[in-house]
Amino acid sequence: MRVCLSSMISMARLFTHAALIAMSCSMPLAAQEAKPPSLPILFDARERLPKPDLSSLVRLRFLTSIDFPPFNFLDQNGKLTGFHVELARKICDELAIADKCQIQALPFGELQGALAASQGDAVIAGVSVTPELRKSFAFSRPFLMLPARFVRNLKASINGTTAAALAGRPVGVVKGTAHEAMMAAFFPAIKPVPFDDKDALLAALKEGKVDAAFADGLQLSFWVSSPAAEKCCAIFDGPYLSQQFLGEGLTIMLRQQDADLTAAINHALAMLSRDGRLQEIYLRYFPYGLY
Repeated sequence: MRVCLSSMISMARLFTHAALIAMSCSMPLAAQEAKPPSLPILFDARERLPKPDLSSLVRLRFLTSIDFPPFNFLDQNGKLTGFHVELARKICDELAIADKCQIQALPFGELQGALAASQGDAVIAGVSVTPELRKSFAFSRPFLMLPARFVRNLKASINGTTAAALAGRPVGVVKGTAHEAMMAAFFPAIKPVPFDDKDALLAALKEGKVDAAFADGLQLSFWVSSPAAEKCCAIFDGPYLSQQFLGEGLTIMLRQQDADLTAAINHALAMLSRDGRLQEIYLRYFPYGLY
C-alpha cells in the first residue's frame, strides 16, 4: 500500500495511467490555452540556503516509481517521465552534476528499503512525511502542496462564488478521510454527505444528488475536464491548503547522514522556485491547474 500525503495522494493514486493520459488528450483547446494560477511560493526570496560543495560526490541516484501519474509514470514509448522525473533532472542541472545523476524506478513498496540499504540516494515519489519516518530519514523542504478543492454541479442553484454560498447545502465527501475532517473544521455550516469511496462521491455529484463535493484538488482538476464528467461540473472556490489535515507537502526523502546532499537539494529547489523553472514543470504536468 502506498504511503501517501494523507488521503490526498491516496485518492490521486486511484487514477490509472491510461485514464490520466486519456483525460489529458481530451482537454478542450480553450482549457489548454488558459494559464493556470501560479504555484504558491514555498521559499522566501530573502532566505539564503547554502550550496554545499558536492565535488566529491560520485553519483546521485534518484529513486522513484512508475505508478503515480502525472508525477512518475511510463509514457507511451515506455520512457520514465513525469513531474518528479523532470524535477530530479532540473535539480541535477542546478547543482551542475547532471553527468553524475541517475533516475531509477522501483516498486513503491521497495523504495524505503532501497534508500536505507544505500541502493539509491534520494527518493522522489510522493512519500508522506511522518514522525515515524523522520526517525530514520531526512526530508527536503516541500516543493509542492496539493490542495483540497470544491467541485459543484452546474445545474445546482448556488448563489455566490465562494464556499459561503454552500452553507446548509448538501456537499459530498468521502468518509473517514482527511478531507471529511478538514471540511468539518473549515466549513461547519455546510451539510456533509458522506460516501464510501471516490467513485460513489463523483457519481452522486454528476447525478445532482449533492450540490457539490470536497476532495483532492489534483483528482478533481482532471475529472471535471474528462469525458467521464460529461461537462456536469466545475471547480468551485479555493484552493484550500492545510498542513494539519493534508500534510507537509511533496518532499524528497534522503538518508539522515547525508546532510550536505539534503542541503544541496534544498538550495536547488529554492533556485528552481525563484527563477520560474519549477513553475514551468508544474504547468507542463498540471494543465488544468491545482490552484
